[in-house]
Amino acid sequence: MTSKPTLQDVATAAGVSRSTVSNAYSRPDQLSAALRTRILDTARQLGYPGPNPTARSLRRGVAGAIGVLFTSQLSYAFTDPFAVRFLAGAAGAAERRGTSLLLVPLPTDTTQARAAVENAAVDGFCVYCAADESWALDVLRARGLPFVTTAPRDDAGADPYVGIDERAAARSVADHVAALGHRRVALLAESILPGAPPGPLRLAEVGDVPHPTTRGRLAGFADALAAVGVAWTDLTLLNATDNSRAAGATAVAGTITGDDPPTALLACSDVLALGVLDALGERAATVSVTGFDDVDDAAAAGLTTVRQPAEEKGRIATELLLDPPPEPAARHILLPTELVVRTSTRPVPRS
Repeated sequence: MTSKPTLQDVATAAGVSRSTVSNAYSRPDQLSAALRTRILDTARQLGYPGPNPTARSLRRGVAGAIGVLFTSQLSYAFTDPFAVRFLAGAAGAAERRGTSLLLVPLPTDTTQARAAVENAAVDGFCVYCAADESWALDVLRARGLPFVTTAPRDDAGADPYVGIDERAAARSVADHVAALGHRRVALLAESILPGAPPGPLRLAEVGDVPHPTTRGRLAGFADALAAVGVAWTDLTLLNATDNSRAAGATAVAGTITGDDPPTALLACSDVLALGVLDALGERAATVSVTGFDDVDDAAAAGLTTVRQPAEEKGRIATELLLDPPPEPAARHILLPTELVVRTSTRPVPRS
């Protein structure tokens, strides 16, 4: 049997000391960017996954924690209502199995983000929300760590996931809006393209959206509207810089006050939709607004939305990671969703 490459093998191949290789993983600030890149490239070529951060654990190599990976600031986990419910479900399942959660937000800097995934001392990962998760999954495979994603992918293969049919769920609410006669429609999502400013955004096709969840929801909206003769290029696409009420309000400000404003606005989250209602004020009675998730504030605002089971999603994802079923097909779980119609949607106003 071929032995696994060691840290010394990497050092020899790269022409550096063992401590320099170690610093490339644990103390990247001690090396130049070029040297660190050369060492990590050498390690990947040799098939060396990096030092095992759990080996230093006092629990015989077991970290006793699972990582929850998401692309946002750490505060997002405590302020976003859907994330809070998801993590509550995940934490409950982890506690029942004698382990804990390690929240791992990914910095915008790619090198730092990769280091965060490579060095996290965990026994596995739940990939909760990652804009372009392919590279992160490659790192997890290289580390030999189990993982579960919450965004079903066409290329998932045997990778376990728990999620919803984003496209079908989004289409259900867009079908409802289309049936009310709306044809002048705006779509609102968070960070549609990395670094895009708030407000209107031109995108040739929905497939250009990198985030799988956002792409699925926008595609579902577009499917329903295409069925009634509204092409993708006829839709107004609005970008919010983050998933907050303030960002939602900012993103739609110019659109709802301009000439020929949309009669309906479909948001990819309830939080953004609530921001739209804030911006509309009294004009909310003339514009139909929908959200996605059915967070607690949605009912109080009379928001039409798609309900998905947030806590159950977190619970099942954690159980799937810690106690995966032997059959590969049983590791692919789609949860049900429900269209919830409230007062924020109505027929197109008569002119």
